[in-house]
Amino acid sequence: MAQVTFKNNPVTLVGQEVVVGEKAPNFTVLANDLSPVTLQDSAGKVRLISVVPSLDTGVCSTQTNTFNQAAASLGEDVVILTISADLPFAQARWCGANAADAIQTLSDHRDFSFAEAFGVGIKELRLLTRSVFVVDKNDVVTYAEYVSEGTNHPDYDKALEAVKQATNK
Repeated sequence: MAQVTFKNNPVTLVGQEVVVGEKAPNFTVLANDLSPVTLQDSAGKVRLISVVPSLDTGVCSTQTNTFNQAAASLGEDVVILTISADLPFAQARWCGANAADAIQTLSDHRDFSFAEAFGVGIKELRLLTRSVFVVDKNDVVTYAEYVSEGTNHPDYDKALEAVKQATNK
């Protein structure tokens, strides 16, 4: 399992860590209108899955805005999903306040399904640890980054390069 800290304190991650080259596990999260969303809902597309502890924090907001801005250059075959344990209503409010219209924010607050499927649930806080995944059109994980300190930024350039490589397959 990935070794992760949050504010420099070790945390316990729940779930199964995903590995590059493996088939991505399915999950069920909630859209802002409370409808269920699964990985299979975006089948046939390249998925960049940006995972944040809470959209209402500086690093998470920057991460989400960075990927929202990058979306325009990634093309129609790419879907960007931002997943957190925030309530769907808070996610919708954040999107409206930040003009985030090129990504889909999804909530894992109800079942922690994504947290357990991708090994990103912080047991002590019931939040998701900062991470980024790229899943190709065949549902194979082609990139996985578990950020070692939850308050640090992911490697945006590497994640976006992984998306571009996945779209060229």
